[in-house]
Amino acid sequence: MNLIEELQKDLKEEYETTKKFLEHYPEDKNDWKPHPKSMSFKVLTTHVVEIFGWPDFMMKTDYLDFAETPYSQPEIKTRKELQEKLDEDYAKGAATLMNLKPEDFDGRWQLRNGDFVIADWSKYEALMQAFKQITHHRAQLGIYYRLNDIFVPGSYGPSADEMGG
Repeated sequence: MNLIEELQKDLKEEYETTKKFLEHYPEDKNDWKPHPKSMSFKVLTTHVVEIFGWPDFMMKTDYLDFAETPYSQPEIKTRKELQEKLDEDYAKGAATLMNLKPEDFDGRWQLRNGDFVIADWSKYEALMQAFKQITHHRAQLGIYYRLNDIFVPGSYGPSADEMGG
């Protein structure tokens, strides 16, 4: 098994699935959230989209420190802008994976906040965490869709909506 080819294939499959979700994104519900502690529709969806660019960042750095680089989400308001951002970030992530060599997995990657280390992974583990984040947050998005009676596309097989249920 070629690990790099598997990563490329997985990212492409996640991209295709996420595109299906964006086709149904409800622009009129940008600020909706199921609970005060939850992310809004727009914030959650933008987060999912941005993760596709993480392979590029992770392979070019050794860490992300929130104390040094506070996060600022791009201002995206429409389905079209989300789709464009997904395409842009996927292209960036896919290009990075296309140019990887096995030795690029050597070394570590950390997520930290100042002196507090949130996570410390190998470069490969960091990429896998990014892929898991796509799956995790897109599943949250599916719940948002369901709670708002919005068509839920299947992720790893047909959804109830696709099956006519």
